[in-house]
Amino acid sequence: MLVVTAHPDDVDFGAAGTMAKWAATGMEIAYCIVTDGDAGGSDRSASRPEVAKLRRHEQREAAAEVGVSEVTFLGYPDGKVTPSLELRRDVSRVVRQWRPDRLVCQSPERNWERVGASHPDHLAVGEAAVCSAYPDARNPFAHPELLEEGLEPHSVAEVWLMASPRPNRAVDITGTFARKLAALRCHESQVAHEADLEGRLRATGSAGASLAGLPEGSVAELFQVVTMPASGSS
Repeated sequence: MLVVTAHPDDVDFGAAGTMAKWAATGMEIAYCIVTDGDAGGSDRSASRPEVAKLRRHEQREAAAEVGVSEVTFLGYPDGKVTPSLELRRDVSRVVRQWRPDRLVCQSPERNWERVGASHPDHLAVGEAAVCSAYPDARNPFAHPELLEEGLEPHSVAEVWLMASPRPNRAVDITGTFARKLAALRCHESQVAHEADLEGRLRATGSAGASLAGLPEGSVAELFQVVTMPASGSS
């Protein structure tokens, strides 16, 4: 299973509870982070290369909290991401390397109910990731340089979109909520200023659980699950 997000901490805000739950079942999970998050944080005295180095470290620590050890950074400029052919190729490269059945990424659609989750980088990375799942990674004639690298085409079976305006799947993370919180606390440069991070996360997760009809007291993460075309489709 592969997760593709724009910034360090995106996967943890959107899906860390789900990652912890899946990792506990033995599922192999890899992260691909498109930027180093160097435009994040509020410390103006820190150099941007220092911030990038810190945020890569924080993401690796957060991944370890939920049982994920494989984290790839593509190094695109934070705040300047577009769904370019180059990004589609680079994400397709990672898809062909890891060959996942399931790809988790940000929704390419703006969610007007959660505008904060629809950062332009999120939308761009979501678009590129969906394009990598269909049609790029499966098409031997897309990005022929990948074949030259020895990377054969691969078909992703389903895409799970975070922060979609039309979620159709809820994952009950009541049992792994503490792991999600621990993962997000690893991103100290981004969340240290929050007086009640746990309360914010619990409120969002409880609202998701209520929307999904889960029992009172439950916490959930919501996704839009999209089945990709059959392997032979183009």
